[in-house]
Amino acid sequence: MRVLRKHRRDFLAIVGLLSLALLVGGYILSNQRLRFPLIEPKPYTVKAAFTTAQAITPGQGQTVRVAGIRVGDITRAELVDGHAVVTLELDDKYRDLVHTDATALLRPKTGLKDMFVELDPGTGRAPLAKRGFTLPLSSTLPDVNPDEILSSLDSDTRAYLQLLLKGAGDGLKGRSDDLRDVLRRFEPTYRDLSRVTGTVKARRADLRHLIFSLNRLNHELGAKDDDLAQLVGNASRVFRALSSERTNVSSTVHELPGALKQATRALNRVEGVADELGPTTTRMRPVVRALREANRRTQPFATEAAPLLRDAIRPFVREARPLARAASPAVADLVKGEPGLTRTFTVFNHFFNMLAANPNGREAPDKPGRDEGYLFHLGWVGHQSDNVFNNADAHGPGRPLTLGGTCTTFRGTVEQQPELEELLNLTGALTDPAVCGNKGTG
Repeated sequence: MRVLRKHRRDFLAIVGLLSLALLVGGYILSNQRLRFPLIEPKPYTVKAAFTTAQAITPGQGQTVRVAGIRVGDITRAELVDGHAVVTLELDDKYRDLVHTDATALLRPKTGLKDMFVELDPGTGRAPLAKRGFTLPLSSTLPDVNPDEILSSLDSDTRAYLQLLLKGAGDGLKGRSDDLRDVLRRFEPTYRDLSRVTGTVKARRADLRHLIFSLNRLNHELGAKDDDLAQLVGNASRVFRALSSERTNVSSTVHELPGALKQATRALNRVEGVADELGPTTTRMRPVVRALREANRRTQPFATEAAPLLRDAIRPFVREARPLARAASPAVADLVKGEPGLTRTFTVFNHFFNMLAANPNGREAPDKPGRDEGYLFHLGWVGHQSDNVFNNADAHGPGRPLTLGGTCTTFRGTVEQQPELEELLNLTGALTDPAVCGNKGTG
C-alpha cells in the first residue's frame, strides 16, 4: 500500500490507459460486428445450402443483405452431403423476417469476389422459419463466374462472341449518350419485368406443378411419334399459309396496338359496369330462387291458355294480318298528322272547357251574383233571338231589314265609296228603270 501511495499518479495513469484501451478496443470490435455475449442478445441463425461456396470467407465481414440493407453476417461455411452449407447470423431484431419460402443468392460486391448473400425473406403465406432452419438447394443460387460460361462454348462460338463484342464496341464508340438514352427508355420494361418475375416467384408452387405437368406431357408425346409428326406436318402447312399472307398479317399486326388501346379503354369502362353488376347479381339471387316457384304456379295458367292461343287468338291474328297490312299506310299518315291533330283537339278542348265553365253556378243556384257559363248565356241569347225575330213571312221567320233613301243619295254614296254598291246590294236598284234607272228620277 505504501508503494501504491508513493506511485499513485503512475498507477492512476496506467488504470486510465487501460480503461481507454478497453473503450477503444470495444468500439473497434463493435464496428467489426463482434457480438458481446453478456451484453448483446443471441443472434437469429439460419442456414442456406449452396452447390458451391466459392469465395466465401467467414469472419471477413461478408454480410447478409435484404433489399441492399445489412441484416446479418456470414459466420460459417461447411460441407454437408457433398454441398456447402453456409450459416447466416441475423440480428435479433430480424428474427421474424425469414419465412420458409425464402431464397438466397450469392453475389459479389466487387470484381475481387467480395461476396455477400442477397436474402429474399419470402412471403407471408409461408410460416416463419425457426432458428437453425436450412434453405434447400432449390431456394439458393451461387455466383456464376464468367469462365464457367465461356468454358461451355466451343472455339467457333467463342470466336463469334469475340467478333460480336468487338462489333458492338465499334458500333457504340462515341455513342454512349445514345446507349444511355436507349437504356433509360427500357426502364418501364424493366419495371414490368420485375412485376412479372415477382409474380412468378410468388407462384412457385404453381410453377412446380406446371413443370411436373410438362414432364408428363413430354413423356406422353414421346409415345406418340406418328401423331406428333402429323401435327408438325399440319403446323408446317399452316405456317406456309401464314407466310403467303404475310402482307395481311403485317397490316394486322400494325393495327394491333390501336386495337389493344381501344380494348383497354373499353375494359376500363366495363370495369365500372362490372363493379355495379356484382352487387346487382348478388341482390337478384333471391329473385332467381323465387323464379322456380313462380314458374310452378304459372304452369296451370299456361296450360289453360295454350289451347286458347292455338285455337282462337292465332287464327284471329292470321285473318287480321291483311287488314293490318292495308291499314299500315293510313296509320303511317295518321302518325304524320298526329302532332297537328293533337294541337287541334287541344284547342277544341280548351274551347269547350271555356264554354262549359260554370264556376260556382250549380253549387249556389240561389246565390246573388251567380256566375253562369257561356252555355247558359248562349241558350239565353237563342231564347231572346226567338222573341226578337218572331215575325214570319214568305221569306222565313227572320226579321226583315230595309235600307231607305233617295236615288240621288244612293248615287252619291256609291260614287264616294264604290264598294258599298256590292255590300248593300244597290246594283239592282240603281240599274232598274223602274227605281233609279232613269237619271231624271229623284
